[in-house]
Amino acid sequence: MKTHPAVVLLLFFVIGYGSSENSTTSRGCGLDIFPRYVYLCDLDAIWGIVVEAVAGAGVLTTLLLMLILLVRLPFITEKEKKSPLGIHFLFLLGTLGLFGLAFAFIIQEDEAICSTRRFLWGVLFSLCFSCLLAQAWRIRKLVRHGKSPSGWHLFGMVICLMLVQVIIATEWIILTVVREKKLACSYEPMDFVMVLIYVMVLMVVTLGLSLFTLCGKFQKWKKNGICLIITTFLSVLIWVAWMTMYLYGNNELKKKDQWNDPTLAIALISSGWVFLIFHAIVEVHCTILPPPQENTTNYFDTSQPRMRETPFEEDIQLPRSYMENKAFSMDEHNAAMRSGGFRNGSLGSRPSAPFRSNVYQPTEMAVVLNGGTDILQFILNQKDGAKSQV
Repeated sequence: MKTHPAVVLLLFFVIGYGSSENSTTSRGCGLDIFPRYVYLCDLDAIWGIVVEAVAGAGVLTTLLLMLILLVRLPFITEKEKKSPLGIHFLFLLGTLGLFGLAFAFIIQEDEAICSTRRFLWGVLFSLCFSCLLAQAWRIRKLVRHGKSPSGWHLFGMVICLMLVQVIIATEWIILTVVREKKLACSYEPMDFVMVLIYVMVLMVVTLGLSLFTLCGKFQKWKKNGICLIITTFLSVLIWVAWMTMYLYGNNELKKKDQWNDPTLAIALISSGWVFLIFHAIVEVHCTILPPPQENTTNYFDTSQPRMRETPFEEDIQLPRSYMENKAFSMDEHNAAMRSGGFRNGSLGSRPSAPFRSNVYQPTEMAVVLNGGTDILQFILNQKDGAKSQV
């Protein structure tokens, strides 16, 4: 009985300690989470959870598209579909990087995180827009000439265009962090945007070249050009929106420190989903489609009436005996017409009747040889009817 007060005091101590810990942690997060990862689970700052969920769905979708391309790769035989496979994988890799980079803007910044943001933002977007530019060049060739550039030309073009932004981003970090000894996180928003001028040039050139994909005689590739135009146009709108908010809107609303990271994270996932929906999914679908079968008649196509080009007799292989009997009976009929009648064995004379002029009837010998006794009886009945009319 003396131990009861000690147990009660210990229980109150544990409850008090837990309540003090919960008071210092964010709602929705555990007790042992690091402060820099709070926005991944904080229910009070819901934007981090939403961005995390949308970016995670984008990662899974991109990985699924890459897996589909890898599985269907041995079954792609058309040259026009095999040549852009390299840039398709690079584009999906860049899109996957955009979704992954969104997590770097949810986590609270430090020197490593800020350096990653500054370097990868322009590099990943330059990779994606270089792939779109190479795709616009390819579709323009297909629409006008029906031939695609080689896969190595497209792949090399994308790598060369991306390396320009790699050099620009590397020089910016070296000049500000290494030479001037500044912190990686101490940079102005205008400097961040100015480093992306080359990416904007790629975006505008891609939009201009994609407009020419609608001019040509090969109609089947114009659908890809339309999707490319929509993708680039929506990307331009997203870039105009996030730069406006990042440079001016957040300052005017006095929310610069709170809204800068959400603005950039939303721009990343928005661009990533535009790339997936309007370009990556369409291109993967067109790539894995089997080639159309040649010389295949579509019997459900009623747009134009179809006339037979050959008589029905050519479709049916008639017996040789039938053809010989037909020729023999026609000669017999012509001779009977000249003499006014003819005789055939013991059946006597058989006058030519008007109704026999246009109807083929086999001779009695042909019917007997073919075992058609019922037909022979029918012919004899016709002859008796003709005699009674005469």
